[in-house]
Amino acid sequence: MSSTATVRRRRVFYIPGYDPIPPRRYRELYRKEGAEQSLISSYSINVLKAKTDVTYGWRVEALIDDVTVETEMSVLVWSDIVKHSMDRGILATYRQLVHTVMVYVGSGALFRLMRLRKGPVIAALYPVGSLIVQLALALAAAWGAGRMLGLVHPLAAWAGLGVVPILLLWFRRQDKRVFVYYLMHDYAHAASHQGAYSPDLEARLAVFADHVAEALAQDFEEVLIVGHSSGAHLAVSVLADLIRSGRVPQGGPALALLSLGQVVPMVSFLPRADRLRADLALLSACDALTWVDVNAPGDGCAFALCDPVSVSGVAPPNKRWPLVISAAFTQTLSPARWRAVRWRFFRLHFQYLCAFDRPGDYDYFRITAGPLTLGARFMDRSPSKSRIEDATSGYTSLRP
Repeated sequence: MSSTATVRRRRVFYIPGYDPIPPRRYRELYRKEGAEQSLISSYSINVLKAKTDVTYGWRVEALIDDVTVETEMSVLVWSDIVKHSMDRGILATYRQLVHTVMVYVGSGALFRLMRLRKGPVIAALYPVGSLIVQLALALAAAWGAGRMLGLVHPLAAWAGLGVVPILLLWFRRQDKRVFVYYLMHDYAHAASHQGAYSPDLEARLAVFADHVAEALAQDFEEVLIVGHSSGAHLAVSVLADLIRSGRVPQGGPALALLSLGQVVPMVSFLPRADRLRADLALLSACDALTWVDVNAPGDGCAFALCDPVSVSGVAPPNKRWPLVISAAFTQTLSPARWRAVRWRFFRLHFQYLCAFDRPGDYDYFRITAGPLTLGARFMDRSPSKSRIEDATSGYTSLRP
């Protein structure tokens, strides 16, 4: 592992969360928000075409703190797996609802998660409650239509049931605005194997690991993995696989993991998440990398300031990672911007990738394009005093 703290060339791999949107969205977000942050912070960021087409990405040329840095950024794509998991009809989605509730309630995970943060649990219950309400409204409308048709002829009352599929289809067509089906598929995906990774996702993680291993063999000063939302625990597993297989070279680039808006407990608290729990335990005691976990209490979709290793009950005696810090939205965003976004929950969940009016030590663009490694940048940073470290998971078994 490189001992230098100064970066001239960096490789960044971004692992998105459960998101079916094409990866070009992240390049445009980086371009737009980077330009805004550079104006606020008085540095220069230029987004260019990628030199390599191995993965979807872009190149960044930056002048920050009088140092010129070149960064190659790639999105590690699993949106095709997400799309496939979302390819469900209305009835199949209601079957998913029943199975997901049974997994989280039956395992006790739901009640343990509520002891950590109520925000993400409410976010998880939102699609469940909404789908039940939609079905209830459709049935009520069918009953009303049946009563009216029954006045014409008793047998005609049964025709009122035709209102149910019509209304349920209408509700689904509104999902781009209310995200009920999207969120239901998200939580159902985690519950489908009770915390274990599906075979197709395991295969994709192996591909991700190959890309990172290739970068570690090149002359970068830092290789940084950014895992956002559900991508955070995928990043943990990718790095754990690399370390177990001995593919992190001595004297190579500094290796770092930045987890943002993580929802690790939603998976690690489930019965068959042995693999993930083992990966968390391994990384938490590893001296071959730096791991910084950034969340904010204002983000209702994340387990803010919950140490993902400790709350999962797998912290070893020699635990050193992650460094858990807050992005402190109420302090780093202007009052006007905070008022504009505080109730836009999905927008807030992506704030980690955006510009801050009053950036503190967390600045996504300095981290990904600046002259310091993640380890050097946070070397003297103390963890958040309000972090939650109590072991809460009912399942702590590790994969052999």
